[in-house]
Amino acid sequence: MPKNRCAVVIPAKNAMTVLPSVLAKVLAQETPWPYEVIVIDSGSRDGTREFLRKQSRIRLIEIAAEEFGHGKTRNLGIAAADAEFVAFLTHDAEPVETNWLARMVAAAESDETIAGVFGRHIAYASASPFTRQDLDQHFAGFLHHPLVVSRHLDPAKYESDTGWQQFLHFYSDNNSLLRKSVWEKIPYPDVEFAEDQLWARAIIEAGYAKAYVPDAPVYHSHDYGPVEQLRRAFDESRNFRKYFGYRLSSNPWRAMEAMGKFTLQAFRQKVDPVYGHVGLTDRLNRAGQRMALVAGHCLGANHERLPAALAQSLSLDHRLFKT
Repeated sequence: MPKNRCAVVIPAKNAMTVLPSVLAKVLAQETPWPYEVIVIDSGSRDGTREFLRKQSRIRLIEIAAEEFGHGKTRNLGIAAADAEFVAFLTHDAEPVETNWLARMVAAAESDETIAGVFGRHIAYASASPFTRQDLDQHFAGFLHHPLVVSRHLDPAKYESDTGWQQFLHFYSDNNSLLRKSVWEKIPYPDVEFAEDQLWARAIIEAGYAKAYVPDAPVYHSHDYGPVEQLRRAFDESRNFRKYFGYRLSSNPWRAMEAMGKFTLQAFRQKVDPVYGHVGLTDRLNRAGQRMALVAGHCLGANHERLPAALAQSLSLDHRLFKT
């Protein structure tokens, strides 16, 4: 029998600005059973490793930067965990409440067919009003469906409806938990991108269920600048095509049309006052970010037509795995 009901695994690199706060929240979790915390550092140079070595309640695994892989590193953490369930956070995802872990485990325990669960993301208070509203609206969409889903809900729809497939495959390792006994049969794929959603697709197609836990949120958000947003969108589009067959904004003319549409929308879109005042700077940043998103998706969908050097310079994944 596993020693712990659950383990929390956190991959980290150069995370000193955020990880201490995240770990404080993780170590403060209130549970009726023991849990362990494992952090996998992949070559930090900002003091993260030295900080973690001093934490008596943390099990630290150190790997070289070139050994990191989104799926491979998480598999390493799961294999090391002496637990029935394994939860994942990224080093910048901070549990909101002290019952976060107990609620994630309770959701998984509610049905033995549930292989994995994922929780809500809430934007940090410092995030832009647009980002805060976007995240709330995204996760509110999951409440329009059963909290526990599988392909058995509508087998015919799963076979024919790409949108329904995408919904069932959504999963986020910024805030997730899996059943280790299922992982032993279906480990994470060793891929450059979307290891969480590929794993979700695998467990759904194997007949398992997936659950959404709206009352186990974490703070997690990013306000990307145009250049970083373009590069992230490039990788997203390129890899979604590679692994799922999705083509995001592949037509350049339609992409240009969408960029114009989103620019106008940035200056017209209403934001609920609860998210704060929206100024001109917010709208300009929103326009740049949305244009970069569409441009990155279009470039990623057509990456094979680009010079290899240009494609590599656009890719954040390429830089990550080379460094």
